Amino acid sequence: MKQYKVVVVGASGAVGQEILKILDERNFPVGDLKLCATSRSAGKQLLFKGKSYNVEVTTPDSFNGADIVFFAGGAASKEFGPAAVERGAVIIDNSSNFRMNPAVPLVVPEVNPEDVKWHKGIIANPNCSTIIAVVALKPIHDAAKIKRVVVSTYQAVSGAGLEAIDELTAQTKAVLRNDTIIPEVFPYQIAFNLIPHIDVFMDMDYTKEEWKMVKENQKILHDDSIAITATTVRVPVYRSHSESINIETERKITASEARCLFEKSPGLVVVDDPAAKKYPMPLFASNRDEVFVGRIREDNSISNGLNIWVAADQIRKGAATNAIQIAELVIQYGCLPNK
Repeated sequence: MKQYKVVVVGASGAVGQEILKILDERNFPVGDLKLCATSRSAGKQLLFKGKSYNVEVTTPDSFNGADIVFFAGGAASKEFGPAAVERGAVIIDNSSNFRMNPAVPLVVPEVNPEDVKWHKGIIANPNCSTIIAVVALKPIHDAAKIKRVVVSTYQAVSGAGLEAIDELTAQTKAVLRNDTIIPEVFPYQIAFNLIPHIDVFMDMDYTKEEWKMVKENQKILHDDSIAITATTVRVPVYRSHSESINIETERKITASEARCLFEKSPGLVVVDDPAAKKYPMPLFASNRDEVFVGRIREDNSISNGLNIWVAADQIRKGAATNAIQIAELVIQYGCLPNK
């Protein structure tokens, strides 16, 4: 099997470390590996397949000879992405920098894999909450055409980085000791609380995270006519996001039909047995790559409505795994530049 030179930018962060873990798990054909980050993380040692790698400061020359570059997030792709493309690499970017650029594919492999083929050097990885939702929306849209979606998210603190995980741990201990809490990562105490505010507020007092779900789902499904509204909420869970999704379709789709569609769809696992108290939860979705769907029921308030509940690991399927699946498609479709 041909092997490839891979660069991971932001390798020392939560998503970067997960990318390394999943590259190993999926036996991705890494022939040569370079790990990059900011000067703050330079010099750290990270393991991949039992070998220790030194984290280097990212520069344009970091991409010399690279085939595939994973940007784990942040501003790095905007600064260094063009340099990587100029050197003949394909960029898979986990940040929001290029997602809404019409010249850049926004890809979830279970939903729109063919979009990989028209990349011009950069492929965007969607927002984690978007990925989790659209894997479940795709089979319904194909079968009955979605008119409207109302989604409320319940997002784990790890979506805000390693510092957020540490803050939840420290605050939980502080509450139990009755100590004073001074929030640093989040605007308010997150332990034993929830915060209906993720990212900055924008038009109509929706947050940037909420607008991402609107615009990204429309782009991935190739349908701007779908009306989407979202409320995104941070909850005191370490890992895995959950979402309550209400769907209105053009034709009636029963809960039974929806369940059958989900069972046949790639990337989805149905956990839907109310009598046995079985439904998706972050506890069981963590460290898995599938999107779990349950609480499947018809909306009693409208004729063509459906309610579902989904949960998935936002660091894996919502970020690292999806990025690596995109890279696998790039190889499968022969979309790497000829060097």
